[in-house]
Amino acid sequence: MSYSVQPNSRNPVAVLFVVDQSGSMEDKMARTGFTKAQQVANVINKTINDMVVTCSKDTFKPYYDIGVIGYGDGGAYNALGGAFSGSILNSVEVFYNNPLRVEDRMTEICTPTGDIVETTVKFPVWFDPKAYGGTPMKEAFELAAQTIAPWCDAHPGSFPPVIIHISDGEWNGGDPTGIAEGIKTFSTNDGNVLVCNLHVSTEKNAAISFPDTDAALPNSYAKALFGMSSVIPPEMKAAVEAELRGKIEIEDIANAALAGGVAIGSITEYYASTDYAPTRKLAEIATE
Repeated sequence: MSYSVQPNSRNPVAVLFVVDQSGSMEDKMARTGFTKAQQVANVINKTINDMVVTCSKDTFKPYYDIGVIGYGDGGAYNALGGAFSGSILNSVEVFYNNPLRVEDRMTEICTPTGDIVETTVKFPVWFDPKAYGGTPMKEAFELAAQTIAPWCDAHPGSFPPVIIHISDGEWNGGDPTGIAEGIKTFSTNDGNVLVCNLHVSTEKNAAISFPDTDAALPNSYAKALFGMSSVIPPEMKAAVEAELRGKIEIEDIANAALAGGVAIGSITEYYASTDYAPTRKLAEIATE
């Protein structure tokens, strides 16, 4: 299996986020002061934003089908509403046209002279943080399997789907590992589904990115998620390593999970623009 197909309008790639929204995600991150839920929401919105911008250069190209499954109080569910409520996976073009809202946020940018300045930018939001209830991770992976299996059947010529699961690992309501192993056997003609697990912890340990073993992982939850993850295909390893070089942020790890065959660009700043309109090319807005 080659993992070599580049996404295109006829053969998009599916990117499915599976997100822990249980009560434990209300705990605060040691470094940022955000709750785990807030940090994860920022990462997901930023990564979706990157994909939208990638598809918006020159003419719009629907290279991705994107979805978000949440799990917590009420089981597992489509975590997006409105224009996204009819289906878990939706074309990137639906995201392009339907941000939930656009917020003003402060961020630091590097000027052409090399100075670091703080500025207000427009930040589109599709996904809001939530933290309540238990952690039915098994149910979430079952819903992911039900979502991804027919997509693979309908897109045999595409790069295989990428599942990005983000959790603090503390599940209840059944062991998800068997379902995760089953999902990894789903495939397109280009390879098996890739399951990536991002473990969100409040511990003050250094970030560990794409380890080869679980020896350095901080606890049993992280080690279980490691065991549920796909091995990086050799065809993707160099691209992942290049994407991560010198980086430790969770959004960089999310981008690296997509980097090899999916070829998502690494965009390090939010929209540096004073306005936002879905009718404008987002690639133009991003460079203002």
